[in-house]
Amino acid sequence: MMIIPYGRHCIEQDDIEAVGNALTRDYIATGPGIAEFEEAFAKYIGVKYAVALSSGTAALHACCFAIDIKQGDEVITTPNTFVASANCVLYCGGTPVFADIDPGTYNISPEEIEKHITNKTRAIIPVHFAGQPCDMDKINAIAKKHNLYVIEDAAHASGAEYNGKKIGTISDMTIFSFHPVKHITTCEGGMVTTNNVELYKKLKSFRAYCITKDPELWEDKEDGPWHYEMQGLGFNYRISDVMCALGISQLKKLDKFVQRRREIAKRYNEEMKDFGHIVLPYQAPEGNSSWHLYTILVKDGKRKEAYKKLKEAGIGVDVHYPPVYKHPYYQKNGYRDVKCQNAEKMYEEILSIPIFYKLTEDEQTYVIEQIAGLAKL
Repeated sequence: MMIIPYGRHCIEQDDIEAVGNALTRDYIATGPGIAEFEEAFAKYIGVKYAVALSSGTAALHACCFAIDIKQGDEVITTPNTFVASANCVLYCGGTPVFADIDPGTYNISPEEIEKHITNKTRAIIPVHFAGQPCDMDKINAIAKKHNLYVIEDAAHASGAEYNGKKIGTISDMTIFSFHPVKHITTCEGGMVTTNNVELYKKLKSFRAYCITKDPELWEDKEDGPWHYEMQGLGFNYRISDVMCALGISQLKKLDKFVQRRREIAKRYNEEMKDFGHIVLPYQAPEGNSSWHLYTILVKDGKRKEAYKKLKEAGIGVDVHYPPVYKHPYYQKNGYRDVKCQNAEKMYEEILSIPIFYKLTEDEQTYVIEQIAGLAKL
């Protein structure tokens, strides 16, 4: 049977050669390849600094550490995301607060953010769901008004733009993910971009145990030329030179990967616009999505039936996402009374259908035909 996943990485011969070459070098970890990837990514995005880490989750954790989130602090984020966007706050002892989404874009609502701000709020983590940028003008205006940090979760949004600016250039920090289903991959991996030098230094320190070998930063008396010291409680969130070699190779192709996704999304939009049994994703005019996901809403309570039918037809659909606070861990730890009406309604109907660089015209035709057939459910 034909199996068409909702997402798939694209590894080509030049990627394989880049990894092979990296394996022959003196350093396959903690070497110069990491800085090369960071510099290339910062240049692509258009920022001063980029810090590569072992995953997008590690990147989120590092951001919360960099702004000193601690017990008693609150960070507002969306329930319509993978758990990492909220878990990173818990890792630092803080409290995630969930603000409902806009029912059109499925992104966090600025108006709902404003409703949840208290004297304990320290930051906002907006998530660019499916690759569509959040309303960053309004979110950053709210942050400025209340003296809050903004950490953009752009795990879905490599290559996306907001009002002509690349995502990754707008706020205090932005994280990216290089998981295999994302636009580019390092197998696992993540990145933080920032223009703030102090945050940059904290991010770099945190990913390597908060250990420094820089004599200008030492707090203790040097006991020999081998001296190094741990100045905080960091983690081993380092990425390898081999992974970064793959990242550099993949980054060169990011624009064509995103362009192809936009072409696929355009065809879906054109050929399914009159399918009355589904709702297509709305795109806000100020954003230019990178289309990590293409989501439809299946009407009349028939999402589960549609999911099963498409799976049986060999189409690897998926559901993104159950509201984070609905997970058992959150339910057991103070979130039983949380309710985000729009996010919960969306979750009952949403379905992610295939979109990735190597999706063929014939495969897309097949997907469209199968979705047309859902009208008979």
